[in-house]
Amino acid sequence: MVNYRYLGNSGFKVSEITYGNWVTHGSQVDDSAAVATVHAALDLGITSFDTADTYANTAAEVVLGKALRGQRRESLEIFTKVYWPIGPKGPNDSGLSRKHVMDGIHGSLRRLDLDYVDLYQAHRYDYETPLEETMQAFADIVRQGKALYIGVSEWTAEQLRAGHVLATELGFQLVSNQPQYSALWRVIEGEVVPTSEELGISQIVWSPMAQGVLSGKYLPGAPVPEGSRATDEKSGANFIKRFLGDDVLTAVQQLKPIAQEAGLTLPQLAIAWVLQNPNVSAALVGASRPEQLKDSVQASGVVLDAEVKAAIDAALAPVAVTDPALTDEVSPKSRPA
Repeated sequence: MVNYRYLGNSGFKVSEITYGNWVTHGSQVDDSAAVATVHAALDLGITSFDTADTYANTAAEVVLGKALRGQRRESLEIFTKVYWPIGPKGPNDSGLSRKHVMDGIHGSLRRLDLDYVDLYQAHRYDYETPLEETMQAFADIVRQGKALYIGVSEWTAEQLRAGHVLATELGFQLVSNQPQYSALWRVIEGEVVPTSEELGISQIVWSPMAQGVLSGKYLPGAPVPEGSRATDEKSGANFIKRFLGDDVLTAVQQLKPIAQEAGLTLPQLAIAWVLQNPNVSAALVGASRPEQLKDSVQASGVVLDAEVKAAIDAALAPVAVTDPALTDEVSPKSRPA
């Protein structure tokens, strides 16, 4: 079964393996397969589910709501997000203005068929809306009982600090940030994690397997496998390209004996690695088939000893991204994840 961790400086617990439906529901797999995979997640002990209004242009929320219908609401932790354009993409159909945030929560609740979500997240930082306006809208949503907790996604250390100050003044707290994080993508370690630890904010990390590259299925000098994410434009083919250089793929192959020695598969090793960071409350995993989840959940509770972590670092250090200047993930124009 899956272990639980507290989210930020709160009493709210989430499953450390959290199901995310960015590239599957409403786009990559049909609804029946999506429902079957969600039910498999529940059977495996996953109770936390992450989505966003922008995934498949709102269809992902609809499918998740359908898949969870009939489940005991109190036993689930459901997260969604607001920021990216949805619908006809009119002038107020994106960003973190009060109008879009309020329209966003109402639309998400309707699509998910819920009275409230457990965690409502700002999907990116909005440079065009005063932060005070955004945080006041979130405060009102919490007071109205439409969201129990508030988080953000891909905010910088400075943005987290400013948001924390306003949230405190308004009587609620930011409990989480949702950044990209993996053994190949360590950008948050320099500033975001130390600041978050200081402020009582946890990380819910996406792409712990670097878009599947850390599974070891992409081989140096070989064409990408047919049907893989790297060949599917709807599943982030352009995004994964940054990890497909032969230098990266060669380094990843060096992880195979490390995983074998630890008694883990490569996906389990990758997920377990991010969970070793005490500031990480959950790793987001997606799946198009139930059997993929059976492998992932076995990373829950794994403790990697110092020698294993050192071996991973030695293999990947030459190719791991650590400099925030090399990424545009905090840009308001970056991709939704």
